Amino acid sequence: MKGVVLAGGLGTRLYPLTKVTNKHLLPVYKKPMIYYPIQTLVDAGIKDILIVTGGNSAGDFLKLLGNGKEFGLKHLNYTYQEGEGGIAEALSLAQHFAGSGKFVVILGDNIIEGSIKDEVKIFAKQEEGARILLKEVNNPQRFGVAEIKGDRIIRIIEKPKAPPSNLAVTGIYMYDSYAFEIIKTLKPSGRGELEITDVNNEYIRKGTLTFGTLKGWWTDAGTFDSLIRAGNLVYSGQKDIPQMFLSLEGRGLR
Repeated sequence: MKGVVLAGGLGTRLYPLTKVTNKHLLPVYKKPMIYYPIQTLVDAGIKDILIVTGGNSAGDFLKLLGNGKEFGLKHLNYTYQEGEGGIAEALSLAQHFAGSGKFVVILGDNIIEGSIKDEVKIFAKQEEGARILLKEVNNPQRFGVAEIKGDRIIRIIEKPKAPPSNLAVTGIYMYDSYAFEIIKTLKPSGRGELEITDVNNEYIRKGTLTFGTLKGWWTDAGTFDSLIRAGNLVYSGQKDIPQMFLSLEGRGLR
C-alpha cells in the first residue's frame, strides 16, 4: 500500500514563523515536524510515499529529506500544490501516484503516540471504500465530528456548535481510488476550499466507510499552542507532563 503526506498550505496560524519556512519544517522537539507523519507510515509498513507540499519553501523538503534514507527508504516522491485549495484539493495531486490501488493519507502536522499498523492491515482486507480513525477529544467543536449509530458513522459534521459526539476525525485517512472521482465532483466550501469531510461523507452515503479508534495521544502542531504541546508530548513519551501543557488545545489525550 502507498502513503501520502499532505504538507502544503501557507500555515498562516503560525505567522511570523511561517513567513520564512513551511510549517511542516518547523521543529517539534528535536526533529522537523514532517519527520513524524513519515515515520508513522514507515512504521505501518508503508515504504512508497508521496510528499505533497507547496509555497516558497518546497525545495527545502528535498534538501531535508532527499530520498528518505534516514527512514530506511530508497526513494521519496514529491509533488507541488499551488496556493491553498484545501486538503481534498491537495489529495487530488496524488492521483498519478496512487493509481488504482489503496493508499493511506496523513496530514503533515499530525503526530501520534501509537501505531496505525493494525488499522492499515484491516483496511487492506476491506474490499472497497475508505477507513478513518477517530479519537475522543475534550473540545469536539474544533474538528470534524462523527455521528455514530450502532457500529456505523452516519455523518461527519465539520466544527459543529452542538457536537453529536466527542469523537473527532483525525488527520489519518485510508482510501481506494474512488476518492479521486469524488474530489472531481466537489465544490469549494465557504472557505473557498475542497473539504476532505465532503469526501468522507460521500463514502458514508455509499455505505463503504469504516472506522477505527486511534490508540494513545494524538495532536496536530498547526497553532502556537499545539506546536508547544506536540513538542512536550514527544519529549515526555508516555510519562506524565505538567497539566499546563496537557490542557493546551485539549486534543486526544485518552
